[in-house]
Amino acid sequence: MTNAVLQAIADRRSNRGYAPRQLTEEELQAILTAALQSPSARNTQPWHFSVVQNAELLKEFSLDYNRLQKSDPGRDILFFEAPTVVFISTPVEAPTRFSQIDCGIAVQNMALAAHSIGLGSVILGRPMEVFDTEKGARYAKAIGFPEGYTFAIAIALGEPTVTKDAHVPREGLINRV
Repeated sequence: MTNAVLQAIADRRSNRGYAPRQLTEEELQAILTAALQSPSARNTQPWHFSVVQNAELLKEFSLDYNRLQKSDPGRDILFFEAPTVVFISTPVEAPTRFSQIDCGIAVQNMALAAHSIGLGSVILGRPMEVFDTEKGARYAKAIGFPEGYTFAIAIALGEPTVTKDAHVPREGLINRV
């Protein structure tokens, strides 16, 4: 059985290279609408979406990540030159113990929405390493996290210039009782 949703799930890839073209307002709004339509535990909607299209801020953040990794400062190994990154934050005093999971569901909705309109994405947990440094609070403020919120997950978005083959699911990951 194949339908559009199952096909999108099968075809979506994590893209690690992007063209410099910025998302249109229509593309961005479609992706953010998909995020806002995500389910959450007890409908708490424990998220805030900070859209960053400021190339200088993304470059500075990426350079700090590269320093932590002792990596080549000339390569963007965090955002892969994506023109847009959406940082999802959640309250430190989360409304339920499922808030991080809820943010993960929202980012997956965003990835599938981006794919469905011909854009690429890569879901990112690695920004946590920068937020955990002494510069973390400054970045949280610059990116626009509400007071009392902390990083949950991020997604880089743009027109993909590279792709990869689908991963092969490992055997033994499903059990039926």
